[in-house]
Amino acid sequence: MHDESRRIEERVQRLHDQRIKTAVYAATIPFEVEAWQAPGEPVPFEEAAAASYEPFAMGTPWGPPWGTTWFRMRGQVPSEWAGRRVEAVIDLGFTGDWPGNQAEALVHLTDGTPLKAVNPLNQYVAIANPAQGGETVDYLVEAASNPDILADNFSKPTPLGDKLTAGDKPLYTFRAADIAILDEEVWHLDLDVQVLRELMLELGEHDPRRHEIAHALDRAMDLLDLDDVSGSATAVREALKPVLSKPAHASAHTISGVGHAHIDSAWLWPIRETKRKTSRTFSNVTSLADEYDDFIFACSQAQQYEWVRDNYPKVWARIQESVKNGQWAPVGGMWVESDGNLPGGEAVARQFIHGKRFFMDHFGIETKGVWLPDSFGYNAAYPQIAKLAGNEWFLTQKISWNQTNKFPHHTFWWEGIDGTRIFTHFPPVDTYNARFSGEEMSRAVRNYSEKGGASRSLAPFGWGDGGGGPTREIMERARRLADLEGSAKVVVEHPDEFFAKAREEYPDAPVWVGELYLELHRATYTSQARTKQGNRRSEHLLREAELWATTAALHAPGYTYPHEKLDRLWKTVLLHQFHDILPGSSIAWVHREAEAEYARVAQELHALTAEAVAALGAGGTRVFNAGPYDRAEVVRTADGTPVYVRVPASGSAPVADTAPPQPVTVDGRVLDNGLVRVEVAEDGTLSSVRDLRAAREVLAEPGNLLRLHTDLPNYWDAWDIDKHYKNRYTDLLDASSVTVVEQDPLIGAIRVERSFGKGSTITQTITVRAGSPRIDIETDIDWHETEKILKAAFPVDIRAPHSSAEIQFGHIQRPTHTNTSWEAARFEVSGHRWVHLAEPGYGVAVINDSTYGHDVSRTVREDGGTTTTVRLSLVRAPRIPDPEADQGRHRFTYALLPGATIEDAVAEGYALNLPLRVADAVGAPEPVVSAEGEGVTVEAVKLADDASGDVVVRLYESRGGRATGTLRTGFPLAGAQITDLLERPLQDAEITDGAVALALRPFQILTLRLRRG
Repeated sequence: MHDESRRIEERVQRLHDQRIKTAVYAATIPFEVEAWQAPGEPVPFEEAAAASYEPFAMGTPWGPPWGTTWFRMRGQVPSEWAGRRVEAVIDLGFTGDWPGNQAEALVHLTDGTPLKAVNPLNQYVAIANPAQGGETVDYLVEAASNPDILADNFSKPTPLGDKLTAGDKPLYTFRAADIAILDEEVWHLDLDVQVLRELMLELGEHDPRRHEIAHALDRAMDLLDLDDVSGSATAVREALKPVLSKPAHASAHTISGVGHAHIDSAWLWPIRETKRKTSRTFSNVTSLADEYDDFIFACSQAQQYEWVRDNYPKVWARIQESVKNGQWAPVGGMWVESDGNLPGGEAVARQFIHGKRFFMDHFGIETKGVWLPDSFGYNAAYPQIAKLAGNEWFLTQKISWNQTNKFPHHTFWWEGIDGTRIFTHFPPVDTYNARFSGEEMSRAVRNYSEKGGASRSLAPFGWGDGGGGPTREIMERARRLADLEGSAKVVVEHPDEFFAKAREEYPDAPVWVGELYLELHRATYTSQARTKQGNRRSEHLLREAELWATTAALHAPGYTYPHEKLDRLWKTVLLHQFHDILPGSSIAWVHREAEAEYARVAQELHALTAEAVAALGAGGTRVFNAGPYDRAEVVRTADGTPVYVRVPASGSAPVADTAPPQPVTVDGRVLDNGLVRVEVAEDGTLSSVRDLRAAREVLAEPGNLLRLHTDLPNYWDAWDIDKHYKNRYTDLLDASSVTVVEQDPLIGAIRVERSFGKGSTITQTITVRAGSPRIDIETDIDWHETEKILKAAFPVDIRAPHSSAEIQFGHIQRPTHTNTSWEAARFEVSGHRWVHLAEPGYGVAVINDSTYGHDVSRTVREDGGTTTTVRLSLVRAPRIPDPEADQGRHRFTYALLPGATIEDAVAEGYALNLPLRVADAVGAPEPVVSAEGEGVTVEAVKLADDASGDVVVRLYESRGGRATGTLRTGFPLAGAQITDLLERPLQDAEITDGAVALALRPFQILTLRLRRG
């Protein structure tokens, strides 16, 4: 037989694209269209319905950036169309084929009932199957003219990312608004041909099945009447039935498909637009559920459900009905799909607490798994946090984006820093927006790492990122692929069912220990520094407000614990931890609003804390310590006077004139407090840091060296920092002034000022305080660079085999060598409040109050000694998607802590981030709780969420070793229970001599519910 493959393939493609697809709609008549441009921000339906509309012609430009245009569309179904599938088909002037980053609309009935959304890949709204025809159609369509921020493939900055800079030129030209007949037989033929053609092209050239399909398609095309596609469609489909009905091989891979619509809670659009995206997507999904009984849709992010509940009650009612019918599966159990590295430990816990409670309260469903397909890496505390929240499985896809190393597993047990394991799956289809194309099906099978051990994987299907969701075309593909020779088998099912089957099939799956590090998007630890600082400050202010509110609720008559306010503030912070807000990868509008929101959160939390402290009684001055460790340090009173105070953990003390161990001396550019001696060079670097206790020099080279690097990644400017950034840099060594600015027995400080680049300035105040070896570097930057990154280096004279960086509820160790490609790929990593370097007998910590990104490297000097350098990433200047990212003022503090153990790093990390609070108060009660035992660290103190009055304490082991101790209370203790994160009892806690006995494994998280006597 001659090889006819090329002829057949080209013939099928042309006939499909130019004849079959164009005949899907058999007849059309246009709507009569009128338009009204909403002024400013979106308006409620009632306001739009009452507006005055003007005639609108097809081919007319419409839609300023971020605008809303309402269209009234009226028409009548011809009587001769009786019994046919009739649809409204709307083309707003769509560009490209991505639903989520351009024009999209929600179609309403005139009574305000949302019907369905339209987007480039889902342009229809079903009208009816009229028995007699003549039906009148009257719609109000809310169309959003959102700009395409991804235009030109992110190749250049755009002002369209903020309504303040986007202009008002119309973006789209309305193409068509028609009433049309869907020729269902042609539509099905279209899908038959698509599925077979794509399968054929994925099969090997020597696979008989490929040629069988090709010749079947060729013969079928002979039956297609080019002058009457509709009339010949049935015959063509009949000819294709034999190849469509051949069953899959018994050993074929099984793909569990679940409908999905990844909706970024903000990204290339603001939060206000996401609220509308949820209504549009969820309307599509519930409409699809009405058409397909076998359809199941998995949806995470409780915050998005709440938006729909509050703003679109009719859509909310349809969601509730779909959940009852088993077609809608709440998953994930988190308030939003947050970033996986940057939120603090307590914040990750609250993501689950608030998310899972929402689903239980509104649907009676406790979600079983963590659904995080698109976050940029995952911290090694996740397995324990997830299990403590009642989860059984974990799903992500993003690690498939690794730049260097292919992750070796798709189904495995993930082991966290404490030893907890959770069953985990990475879909080998390598997308969370699957559509069951032939290429995707082939890739899933080819890519699957567990061949021979397991035979199934999961594929979330539906258009996403900006929403859209599954379509009827994807469902039809799934039906055709359910049992088709040459392909993996597709079954649509709940993700819980998939994970149960996968775990049963593969109980001895391999184990991955430690973080799931994404070898890409490493700049998300640094970009949009003010957003990150707002998050860090909010997390610590929430801790402080809860602690003092609990103290006041226990001891101040008449004080009421602010449950509702704290709940609302937590949810605001949790929302902004979404994986394109906190990482700094959103448009300018998003970050502008985030910074304003953090300022409002801070103002309200300061007020709540002040109210709680005031309730304890006024008339004196006390210092309050919200940290988990006793403190002895210098603090400034209201008039700026420094005083040395001792304050118990989670408690307060009067401002007393306590003498420090030794005063601070300032001699030229030398600061000395008897613990450390710091010499500042003429160029403003630290020329020497002498640890007087250990009698050793800490630095191998000048410290606090500020280095400005060129920073232009290959792609994804706000997301990525590529390794070549290290090759081009300028050291900032030209200090314009080095000046002693404070010379007090309690505080010595030297200020260094610099100017550089495009008018940028840095002012740093290097401070040493009495009684503390910590050297603070308070930094004020006025930043005007572009495509640069600024780092601060501390090269220490330590041979450290690894660095330790704080993460959620513990820390992680990373090698300082680059023996393998896995270590080499970690050239930029994340940490929370501290990074620690040590050799046996001596260590140093670098502490910060707002940054996360850093790198650690090691070199051997000519003298044989080893220099280990930690460099904090301070600020970047990407231009895409926000052309003005990080421009302007930044204020933060980082610190060097010589002679530090891990315990010291933990304590000083809390101290720097929870500064002592001086307030008007008189005698204060004992701390709510006091923890005793090395490594026992209290993370949260609050009243129980059920308003029972019980006290909830969350603590953890912070050193990485076993810990024993006690937890004493400042109130009569009647009972104690160990609970899960949702404060549900697991077992009674042991009480000895009125205190709770503690025995913790390394990095164990423990939640205690304490009943008051």
